[in-house]
Amino acid sequence: MPRPDGRLTHELDPQDRGPQDACGVFGLWAPGEDVAKLTYFGLYALQHRGQESAGVAVSNGNRIMVFKDMGLVSQVFDEGTLSSLKGHLAIGHTRYSTTGASVWANAQPTFRPTAQGGLALGHNGNLTNTDELEQWLAEREDESQLVGTNLHDRMPDKRAALKDSTNDTSLITALMSTFNDCSIEESALQVLPRLKGAFCLVFMDEETVYAARDPQGIRPLVLGRLERGWVVSSETAALDIVGATFVREVEPGEMVIINADGLRSVRFAEAAPKGCIFEFVYLARPDTTISDRSVHSVRVEVGRQLAREHPVEADLVIPVPESGTPSAIGYAEESQIPYGTGLVKNSYVGRTFIQPSQTIRQLGIRLKLNPLPEVIKGKRLVVVDDSIVRGNTQRALVRMLREAGAAEVHVRISSPPVKWPCFYGIDFASRAELVANGLTIEEICRSIGGDTLGYVSLDGLVTATTIDKDKLCRACFDGVYPVQVPQAARSALQETRTDADGLASSWSSAGAQDALTRP
Repeated sequence: MPRPDGRLTHELDPQDRGPQDACGVFGLWAPGEDVAKLTYFGLYALQHRGQESAGVAVSNGNRIMVFKDMGLVSQVFDEGTLSSLKGHLAIGHTRYSTTGASVWANAQPTFRPTAQGGLALGHNGNLTNTDELEQWLAEREDESQLVGTNLHDRMPDKRAALKDSTNDTSLITALMSTFNDCSIEESALQVLPRLKGAFCLVFMDEETVYAARDPQGIRPLVLGRLERGWVVSSETAALDIVGATFVREVEPGEMVIINADGLRSVRFAEAAPKGCIFEFVYLARPDTTISDRSVHSVRVEVGRQLAREHPVEADLVIPVPESGTPSAIGYAEESQIPYGTGLVKNSYVGRTFIQPSQTIRQLGIRLKLNPLPEVIKGKRLVVVDDSIVRGNTQRALVRMLREAGAAEVHVRISSPPVKWPCFYGIDFASRAELVANGLTIEEICRSIGGDTLGYVSLDGLVTATTIDKDKLCRACFDGVYPVQVPQAARSALQETRTDADGLASSWSSAGAQDALTRP
């Protein structure tokens, strides 16, 4: 699996990236509405799922227009651009690069001409069988004929474009464009059953919006109703911002078709639900609903469970804002320890093109978070965060709190230890870099400088979601992958690292071993 090779600096320290979000997709069919602006606001609500690039494709029934660029949604679009995108159907995308470089060529939606017209497509997730699909594409291209002309003659830059644009989305659109005698719907039904891994797609031709979700339903995708149309989105929060009413989730293995004839549904694969549990931990907005469960409510309940599993005598519970806040509230409620604000977050520090010097990088956490000494001085603190990846951030945070006068720092994490990489749309650190691999909880605690450290159990997290454990993808925590991992990544599941004492450690997992051979 190719790793991103053109990242922006994340949270001022590229050496301590946390779990990076999947992409966000949005689409709507709404005659009489300003679809470009509605899509803009929908993408704004999904900005947390991808901050590297953003794009919108709009059709007036005759022509598809695409506008995309690098940067945040608010940086890519302005009033003049949005006003020029006229039509009654649109799709949009915010991107974080889990495959392919962070460059303009990989911004989405992608666009391709086909024998039946234009095709624009946006993708959230990661395919795990790209080698197989690339081979199929080569075979399809060799066989394809367009009005007696070879496809390479009609579109000579096809192979070059695919080579330069190294993401899954380009591969999907290239495959769909090879079915010359089929409509977009028919070509999609040829391609979708061959895709493996996590994918939520929104795509369109000149007259119709389509949305499809992988058979495991790993990433969320929902359907909403406007007074004069329909909306599909990665999260319900984006429905709220455009005034749409939530109807239902797009089912795993389902494709929906929206046009002047209304809404239709086609099943392209049997459902085998395995929704990503990390959406509840970190990825989704707290005001989103997944599987009829409020994400905020789940996080609060996880905090309560964390307090039951890892109680401690303390004076104050504080969150690492913003993702640690709901669980910190739950911890305080269950433990009866007062909740307080001990850290102030600068909301405007996120991704930046400016690479900090080493000196600035060492001080970087002060630009993101700053303590309130008058609140925490002399206090025994419970500090609640969502996850630990490498541990560098928590190490700096504990040191900062002690310097501000904290008497004790008890770290509580509202997810189990992250021990395995994700191949389905989240970009964690590599397995060798994950601090929970090869180290005990006590060793991690010493590494980050805490007085105590407690993670919520996997069973406790699952219970908080109220979803059956067998219907959740838990691979980043237990190494049991619901879809076979990519061939190129298999060696990464059997790595060697150096533990806290400098001793070489190697490991494997029954779940990961099963993933290597699972058909």
